[in-house]
Amino acid sequence: MTKAKTATRAAVSDAPMRNMLKWSGLALISAMAVGFAGQVKAQDVIVSHGYSSFGELKYGPDIKHLDYVNPDAPKGGEISTWSLGTFDSFNQYARDGNPAALNTIGSERILTSTGDDPYGMYCYLCTTLEYDKDLTYVQFNLREDVRFWDGTQLTAHDLKFTNELFRTKGIPEYRRIVENFFEKVEVIDDFTIKFYFNPESSVRDRVSIAGITPSFSKKWFEETGAQLDKATDAPFMSTGPYVLDSFDYNRQVVYRRHDDFWGKDHPFSVGHYNFDTIRTEYFADRTAAFEAFKTGAYLFKAESDPKDWATGYNFENVKNGAVKLDTPVDGTVGQALSFVFNLDRTPWQDVRVREAVGLAFNFEWSNKALFYDLFERPDSFWPNTDLAATGTPSEGEMAILKPLVEEGLLPESILTDEVTTQVEQDAEKNRPSRRVLRQASKLLDEAGWEFPDGKQFREKDGEVLKLNIIQFNPLYDRVVNPYIENLKALGIDANLERIDRAQYIERRRGGDFDMTNQGFQMPFEPSLGMEQWFSSKTADNSSRNLMRLRDPAVDRIIPAIVDAQSLDDLKTAVHALDRVLLSLRFAIPQWYKKENWLAYYDVYRRPAELPPLAVGVYDFWWYDQEAADKLKASGVLR
Repeated sequence: MTKAKTATRAAVSDAPMRNMLKWSGLALISAMAVGFAGQVKAQDVIVSHGYSSFGELKYGPDIKHLDYVNPDAPKGGEISTWSLGTFDSFNQYARDGNPAALNTIGSERILTSTGDDPYGMYCYLCTTLEYDKDLTYVQFNLREDVRFWDGTQLTAHDLKFTNELFRTKGIPEYRRIVENFFEKVEVIDDFTIKFYFNPESSVRDRVSIAGITPSFSKKWFEETGAQLDKATDAPFMSTGPYVLDSFDYNRQVVYRRHDDFWGKDHPFSVGHYNFDTIRTEYFADRTAAFEAFKTGAYLFKAESDPKDWATGYNFENVKNGAVKLDTPVDGTVGQALSFVFNLDRTPWQDVRVREAVGLAFNFEWSNKALFYDLFERPDSFWPNTDLAATGTPSEGEMAILKPLVEEGLLPESILTDEVTTQVEQDAEKNRPSRRVLRQASKLLDEAGWEFPDGKQFREKDGEVLKLNIIQFNPLYDRVVNPYIENLKALGIDANLERIDRAQYIERRRGGDFDMTNQGFQMPFEPSLGMEQWFSSKTADNSSRNLMRLRDPAVDRIIPAIVDAQSLDDLKTAVHALDRVLLSLRFAIPQWYKKENWLAYYDVYRRPAELPPLAVGVYDFWWYDQEAADKLKASGVLR
């Protein structure tokens, strides 16, 4: 029997349950994957230390440590970083409140993944897992040495409680997908839990959705009255390596390494969790944050602003070597930053209008004038991977797309046209060329918009075509304002409404916008999570499907991805979906980058070779006390 495995970067989970693979190394919520590594028992029951349907697991059951870590990394010191805005909660899983940075760093799952095995998932809180050849169930045989922070023992009862908690109290987009996933979750004994799957559930997602069950304490929830869907003033009681040490709302949060962490000698922990404390400083604006970094108020900065990266890192501590600049390659699927339309609003329900509005954004000029040519424009929802659709449809894609064309769900052009995003524009000036303006005007004219005064497009009743763009980060002003100039030149009454973070979050959740930003971070091996991003069933209330996409063709293609039984079949279905998504023009691609921009004081060390899927700053980097002492002696650090 062949089973497909999923991506390391994005499992089906509620949106706040984003895995920390890129920055943490080990995924706290990993993607799914589990294989036939293991021995077969009577009645075709498979027992294994992990699961990977597409090939062998990289690591065997006798692993001592991951290949890319320094097993002798010293423990100690502090890593300090920054965050923009405010926080008023430590609950990542609720729409209520604004969660603090790194609030899930102490949370652990039954299964875990690595930064160098994109198709593997491994027992972490379990010793082995068991499943039958048809994967009608999976059983996890749990470790008996796992302890919560308060010293109480983790049991199967805690895991069953947490699984039910997310299925009943998790955010709606998650519940809609998994509400009928399990037939039953059974506690066999204190250290054995068995998940029985609904026969209609996605086979490829079964082990993963069971395996991402967090390790929260049932006793703690009952004693404290904490709610999964409400803001909290502390992280949920869990089993991980870090606990909350101190915090000052909107100013600072500090986590410390748990003195009695159960897993410190676990093979997946060796070389990990090396810092005594992890501190995040909060700032109201980026300029203040950067100035604070220059003075050593915090010592690690992951840069996202190309202007600062190109021109700002020339201060004295960079010149004298006290601050290091590092650019490790990002091997994950590129995050396709985009503007997205609210498709619930009438003007944006016509693809021709959306395409015309997209033509007004000049990426080439923005990249040269604003970004120092450091970005690339996403040409796919899976940029920089072989999952991106290219050229005209393949034979396999045609088999998926042609029936949808015949049913009138897709235009015939999808079968013959090469995949495109937006036209290339002049990099020397922002305003679109006359050719582009004519093209955009023609699209608006075909969509029924009139241009009676030669200044603004209007409906037949005289209503002006308006576009309201909401933002909270002033960093985007220099991008949005030139874009608005182009929209106005086209005849669209566009404006930027910059609001505070709390309003921004609430307005996006409630669909109170015409256009906003969205970062599309797709998995290497998509599956049921595509419903959270693009399905009609999540359009009313989703942190991912912000555009409120309801497209019957997309809804029909997603099952082809979920049901794919081989990597080739999966890639073909993803190509078809990517091609259709791009054709719908609900997203205007902005940019992405292929490397990480890291700046840090010369007190931190990392392995010489990072794994392709993880930077691992908070996970497997370490503190060099001798180097820190030298910087303090020189007066660079206090």
